Amino acid sequence: MSIYDTLNQEQKEAVFHTEGPLLLLAGAGSGKTRVLTHRVAYIIEKNLAKPWEIMAITFTNKAAKEMRARVDHLIGHGGQDVWVSTFHSSCVRFLRQYIDQIGFEKSFNIYDTDDSKKIIREAMKAQNIDPKQYKESGILAKISEAKNQLLSPLEYRKSVMGDMRKEVYSKIYDYYQDRLKRNNALDFDDLLFQTVELFRLRPDILEKFQNRFKYIMVDEYQDTNGVQFKLISQLAGHYKNLCVVGDDDQSIYKFRGADITNILDFEKVYKGAKVIKLEQNYRSSKTILDAANHVIKNNEKRKAKRLWTDNGTGSLIQFHHVDNEKEEAKLVVNHIQNNIKNDHKGYNDHAILYRTNAQSRVLEERLIYENIPYKIFGGTSFYQRKEIKDVLAYLRLINNSIDNLAVKRVINVPRRGIGDTTVDKLESYANDIGISLFEAIKESDNIPGLARASLKIKGFKNLILSLKAEMETMSLMDFMDEVLKRTNYIKELEDEGTDEAKSRIENIGELISKLADYVNKKKEEDEEPTLSGFLEEVALVADIDNLVESNEVVVLMTLHSAKGLEFPTVFLTGMEDGLFPSYMSISTGSEEDIEEERRLCYVGITRAEEELVIIASKSRMTHGRTQYNALSRFVKEIPSDLLDSSQTLELARDKEDQDSDLFSKSNISNTSVLPKQRDRSFFTNAPYQAKQPAKALPKNENITLDYVVGDLVKHMKFGIGQVMEIGPGGADHQVTVNFPSVGTKKLLARLSGLKKM
Repeated sequence: MSIYDTLNQEQKEAVFHTEGPLLLLAGAGSGKTRVLTHRVAYIIEKNLAKPWEIMAITFTNKAAKEMRARVDHLIGHGGQDVWVSTFHSSCVRFLRQYIDQIGFEKSFNIYDTDDSKKIIREAMKAQNIDPKQYKESGILAKISEAKNQLLSPLEYRKSVMGDMRKEVYSKIYDYYQDRLKRNNALDFDDLLFQTVELFRLRPDILEKFQNRFKYIMVDEYQDTNGVQFKLISQLAGHYKNLCVVGDDDQSIYKFRGADITNILDFEKVYKGAKVIKLEQNYRSSKTILDAANHVIKNNEKRKAKRLWTDNGTGSLIQFHHVDNEKEEAKLVVNHIQNNIKNDHKGYNDHAILYRTNAQSRVLEERLIYENIPYKIFGGTSFYQRKEIKDVLAYLRLINNSIDNLAVKRVINVPRRGIGDTTVDKLESYANDIGISLFEAIKESDNIPGLARASLKIKGFKNLILSLKAEMETMSLMDFMDEVLKRTNYIKELEDEGTDEAKSRIENIGELISKLADYVNKKKEEDEEPTLSGFLEEVALVADIDNLVESNEVVVLMTLHSAKGLEFPTVFLTGMEDGLFPSYMSISTGSEEDIEEERRLCYVGITRAEEELVIIASKSRMTHGRTQYNALSRFVKEIPSDLLDSSQTLELARDKEDQDSDLFSKSNISNTSVLPKQRDRSFFTNAPYQAKQPAKALPKNENITLDYVVGDLVKHMKFGIGQVMEIGPGGADHQVTVNFPSVGTKKLLARLSGLKKM
């Protein structure tokens, strides 16, 4: 029996087609890695190329390792000579041989993000650039974007002339690259950029590798960016036996620079390319695939394909519309417990997926409460995230000033110009006379060698002492707001403006929600909420979390982290407009942004093998305040006959203006009334505002408004916001609107031109 007999017809066609450019549109779970490895084996078996004349490129070390193992298993002796590697590892191999041809030494170092930030800080200091106006992470993102577009510092400078802010980026980019060159170092983007540059400047070296690699295969092609596209085009320039494998429906990394047009336009770039669709799925049930197909077909920019399977129909998709995020977490955990007890499934058969990291907190706490082992995959446990530890360290220091670890963590966060040398002198003084670090800070005038940092140290001391005093006169919620405001922690993240910074702000908002939960619980128990009590509760949760060591764990992860994985049971949580799709993707008005979110939903659905549970919450606490959420448009795109009820989603789809139940069948949980004012509510990522009950419009014969309190409206300048209040405004109506971009505004209806969404 041949090794190829186990392949389906399309897989065989892909393996046996060896000449010229080939595009494999490989749907989720269609066995693409199997096809690639068998294709390598076939090429060697037919003597079309030697093992070392074949290159297979993928994105992650994990994927490369898996492919390496499969190739070695299939081919046996000689298989180790096939070039199987990631993009970055391949470029390091090229550059170690020839980087001296473009002015570097072969012993170059590779800088990580922290190294790069140090150079950025040095560049900003040398050029007197205000760090409050330009953040390191944002600058690095701009430099990375330039390199992705293959723009050198000189070319970038020419492209941004006339834009004052970008001209500043240009100056820093120029300094940054010069310093890298002086240090004989490359950052991760340079590994790709400098390889392309090497091949451009030394066509003889490029020709050597073009002649060597008769066959090139690239996995996850939908995730390639501009410089990766160029690199592959260079290497495949001679033989043009380029096979790329990918799925445009799983292109979800635009924020990292991925360009979906690389796969969509493959046939335009490589004339006469063969296209083969791998549509048979070996992972999921027919019901799950039908749901995925119905969702993704709403995208216009895609290659037409439809996943199918020989697997059974499987169980219907369960959909639950719960009251709030606590009910969501309780439902998920109860479902897991039932599966363990009744279906003999293991904890690791379950994956809980969510759009943002901030959603994990309530889920984690419920899992801990029920003593269910879990692990955050592709991220950090909520209470171990940097921003959470930073904010909690401030609270710990204010609550207990002898906490030396808290002092050391926040004394220069955000940056105050208090360096490690200064901290070392303070700590040495404290140790010598047996006092706490904060006591040493209060006595810093008596410590030799601290004259230059004296004002900065006093500023930190006064900040903490004043916050300690204010703690006695403010509510806990107001005090938390004051800490975040006075420390400038949120402001620094807002100024940074990166996706990572936005995610950190969301996580801090979730910590505020945790504080609100604690305050409400204490009030229900008729006890006084205290800062020390809150810190104790958080510490206990974090400590229990650290004790979870079993490999048999429930997995929690973001949808982005879940790509490439599969689980018998998958929970898709937070399926609400404004959360998923995100508020930002909705507010831009860009269909391209919505389509990327829909691809992310498609990825989430297709992670499930046997059982898919979709959950939406009618209300969710965000930044300490309750908001009401509309059902995600992606849920509405799933046919009702695929759900676990004969009842349909028509009320949610077409009759959201009526006060009626979304479902009437008893096996759909929490089917409470969704009035219009609630279901058209504000998006989860918007600035925190408690929604007000609808009020009757004030009488005004001359003006008719087509919106009420709770509706979403659009303003020409401020974008999309939620109507919070409508009141009299002379001859007009005064409308109070909460806009995510600028906060709350009071507008006159006639002059504002507000349009209902």
